[in-house]
Amino acid sequence: MGRYYEGDINGKFMFAVQSSNSADRFGSEGCQNYLEYYYDESHLETITEELSILKPSWEKVKDFLKDREGWSDKEQEEAGISKVEMSEYADYCLGIKIFDCVKDNGECNFTAEI
Repeated sequence: MGRYYEGDINGKFMFAVQSSNSADRFGSEGCQNYLEYYYDESHLETITEELSILKPSWEKVKDFLKDREGWSDKEQEEAGISKVEMSEYADYCLGIKIFDCVKDNGECNFTAEI
């Protein structure tokens, strides 16, 4: 069981780490029972700024997650990775999908489960 987003980009929110409204930080806000997002080229500056803020956490966590399918809180703590860094890692991955979609298609639309 999990929470998914689908549309021009598809994926699953990171369990117990990532909020359903994570995409809000990239310049568009979700609404209704499902969060509906629309991005176009006018959002690229905001997306790029947020990605630059999130990148240090992504770099730190990607090394920790390399070759892992799961981990414990203890392993995460021993690696010196905070819950905020883990959440920012997940948001960075979502932001890259949004960025790539807008760059490739000129826009990006998707809905996210709450």
